[in-house]
Amino acid sequence: MANTSDIRKGLCIRYNNDIYKIVEFLHVKPGKGPAFVRTKLKSVTTGKVVDNTFSSGHKIEDVRVETRSYQFLYAEGDTFHFMNTDDYNQIALQKDTIDNPDLLKEGEIVTIIFNTEDSMPLSLEMPASVILEVTHTEPGVKGNTATNATKPATVETGARINVPLFINEGDKIKVDTEKGAYLERAKE
Repeated sequence: MANTSDIRKGLCIRYNNDIYKIVEFLHVKPGKGPAFVRTKLKSVTTGKVVDNTFSSGHKIEDVRVETRSYQFLYAEGDTFHFMNTDDYNQIALQKDTIDNPDLLKEGEIVTIIFNTEDSMPLSLEMPASVILEVTHTEPGVKGNTATNATKPATVETGARINVPLFINEGDKIKVDTEKGAYLERAKE
């Protein structure tokens, strides 16, 4: 058992007969009344996001987890196949358990979190950013840069991302995997 002072981003807890991963948290200490922790919890089984407030000192049941590195092999319909980089065992995960699955490139190294009690995969963590090649975008118009203008672009994985006007087809861009947003042009 842990309490609210142990809450951190990425912690897996048992709550309402389900396992949830803490996505966001904020410790609030109002001027009047007791302190509390506002959290955003994501169910690892259904993917549903729930807001919850724990009073300060509240006991929470944490779930023991272990992380392993896996390499993304290929997608087959809604099933994504991964290979353990240590022992070459393969596992398959459903599309709805992955955040931003359209940013996964074949050969990408990801971290999969497993429940140590039953060795069931709980969630998948992608790297903070990925480098993808732009496969299609409209050509930018010269001189049309008075504001922070963007245009839609399709990357090699099929995802559509808004990019600045100076990005052309064939350019490699760095994409934030959490928000699915353009970060910068990749340095080669």
